[in-house]
Amino acid sequence: MGGAILCDIGNSCLHFYYQGRIWRENPNDITQKKEHIPIYYISVNSNFEKKLLDSHKKCINLEPYINLNTSYVGLGVDRRAACKALNDGIIIDAGSAITIDIMESGAHLGGYIMPGIASFQGFYKSISSALDVTPDFSVNLYSPPQNTRDAISFGILKSILLMIKQTSNTKKLYFTGGDGKFFAKFFENSIFDNTLIFKGMLQAIKEIESQKS
Repeated sequence: MGGAILCDIGNSCLHFYYQGRIWRENPNDITQKKEHIPIYYISVNSNFEKKLLDSHKKCINLEPYINLNTSYVGLGVDRRAACKALNDGIIIDAGSAITIDIMESGAHLGGYIMPGIASFQGFYKSISSALDVTPDFSVNLYSPPQNTRDAISFGILKSILLMIKQTSNTKKLYFTGGDGKFFAKFFENSIFDNTLIFKGMLQAIKEIESQKS
């Protein structure tokens, strides 16, 4: 499927993948792609999806083909796609929300959702204006904080890192998403891969093609 364009439609933008290159586009300013190249997409935003379909006629929704062996009810198509890319490991998609999913022998064992860094900051701000500070994520995580800024930074990081550590055990950690590279550096057994969702989409396309042949 080297000739296909992949599109992951999120809640803030559209991420495209073509022949190893990844880029993002504003839903109100989608560049015109070549008509002969099909666009395979998944979407969590119906309004942005409509904008893609209005601007490009040769689009195929992959959601019905992103199948996963799981008992989880309501697993989003973006999470299913990322999980489909792996046989074993923990997938951490660190964006506005942080999703953690566990894969073992090709089966999805379950997962959970946490607030992302920006959401944590919003929570503190909603409690008190005194807590409306910009975190410093170079804070020392091994000694008690001595000021409000460090205390908030410490609280955000420790909350996220300890949850991931408790989940991981000996499994490999695969980070993706806007803050994935930042979190990956805290774990020795980690990989940052911003193509996970696209790899899962490519796997779904291969399965579609194998059924046709």
